[in-house]
Amino acid sequence: MRYSKGAYGLKKRIEILGMITGMALIFSACGFQRESTETEKNESIITESEGDQKEMSEEKMLEKVEVKSSAKGIMDHNPVMVQRFGADPYALVYDGRVYLYMTGDKVSYNPDKTVKENTYGNIDTINVISSDDLVNWTDHGTVYAAGKKGAASWGPNSWAPAAAYKNIDGKDKFFLYFANNGNGIGVLTSDTPYGPYTDPLGKPLISRETPNCAEVTWLFDPAVLMDDDGSAYIYVGGGVPSPDKASNPGTARVAKLGDDMISLDGDPIAIENVDYLFEDSGINKIDGTYYYSYCSNFNVTPEAAKELGFESGEIVTMKSDNPMGPFERCNAVLKNPEAFFGRGGNNHHCMFEFNGEWYITYHSRILEEKMGIDGGYRSTNVDKLLLDENNAPTASKGTRAGVEQLKSVDPYTEIKAVTMSNAAEITTKQYGESAEKSGSGDMILAGIHDGSWTSVSGVDFGEGANSFTFKVRGKGEGTIRVCLDLPSSEPVAVAEVNAPGSDLTEVTAELSEAVTGEHNVYFVYSGENFEVYSWIAE
Repeated sequence: MRYSKGAYGLKKRIEILGMITGMALIFSACGFQRESTETEKNESIITESEGDQKEMSEEKMLEKVEVKSSAKGIMDHNPVMVQRFGADPYALVYDGRVYLYMTGDKVSYNPDKTVKENTYGNIDTINVISSDDLVNWTDHGTVYAAGKKGAASWGPNSWAPAAAYKNIDGKDKFFLYFANNGNGIGVLTSDTPYGPYTDPLGKPLISRETPNCAEVTWLFDPAVLMDDDGSAYIYVGGGVPSPDKASNPGTARVAKLGDDMISLDGDPIAIENVDYLFEDSGINKIDGTYYYSYCSNFNVTPEAAKELGFESGEIVTMKSDNPMGPFERCNAVLKNPEAFFGRGGNNHHCMFEFNGEWYITYHSRILEEKMGIDGGYRSTNVDKLLLDENNAPTASKGTRAGVEQLKSVDPYTEIKAVTMSNAAEITTKQYGESAEKSGSGDMILAGIHDGSWTSVSGVDFGEGANSFTFKVRGKGEGTIRVCLDLPSSEPVAVAEVNAPGSDLTEVTAELSEAVTGEHNVYFVYSGENFEVYSWIAE
């Protein structure tokens, strides 16, 4: 189906239509910004076929759609996703993309439907998203890691993931490590960064039966280092055994991984003298120096803070010239999220290098706050990581604005509809047998209703696009309105969706005038019971 829709000249055509019908359509002085409603289904004015025109009803043409509000600022880049929560982020850079793996926080409710405080006990999935520009993130779903339908069904929980890849026998293999609550570390494997993941061991990689691990208070929060020589190391642990040991808990461990990445090459050893350790292992190699990082516990006294240079719940680093230590004190890196956003809690991070720059990903509670929730549910942010004069990580800041977009989006290649910089009242779901079974992989945009929307930032149309084509499915009807720079702006094109069926069907919205240059693009939806797989400009 190919529909001829309005573009920049649509406003004038609607005014003419209003005069014909005796209606006076009044637009604001700017013409493109209305508070929260749009005169939209008007763009479905004409369907062109050979010498024939199908006029939509005036009522449908002038129907207004209330644009919903997002759970993050319209121009903010943090949190990186709003369609669900995601905590304890870990970054894997692979093939020009950053993959973020996150604990799948799930909201729990009391019998009276009020939100319970997050206890983490129901978490058995790991969220996966990726980006090549650090602003537009593609949703790859949720790995069914633990629990009854998880790959590692022996464990009830999957917390604080870490990811790595290695070329084995000429093929890149991916490894996803996770904490089975506080009692050990599991590992899953896949042929792609997003799955499907399977359990190669059928048991934990590290447990309380592992030498030197029985007395670790919290045997969790893994981090993995892939060294330059091809060797790999895993860092785990945390917790305070007793109040008198708060200043030096002694619960951090490091072990060398086997060549297969799913075994240990030697027993874990303690990382000594980790000041006020709480949780959240991290590891990076910068200019030949190894930086172990962690979150401090909540017993840091004012005197200790003055001496050590960090406070309670802060991300702290240590350094060494050997991946297994000994490590010595280095810099504090990131204060507790409360310092930046007003809401605190546990602090969890991962530092990573991408395209020659350093970044830090961490979680905060700004998404739940915007949603009107106060239950300790976390969402993931990305900000710049600052380095000092010695190229050591140093004090950085958490922001709502996030990082600058690294590259423009090419609209002339097919873009998954689940690639978003922002969204309002929208969901995603698994698409295809593999994703539906394992939880991650191919995804499709769902939960569409009047006024819901998604956005893609920094789309470069160059000399001009003349149409948008969407792949859709479903039994419902509605429209997809293409708006530039704000979701409330006048649409440049509208695609009609008319019960396309269970298979993907293309619907095309043509523009009367070409769209040129770079814009933030908003897809504003009306109707329901249909899903969107992808879009492309032509």
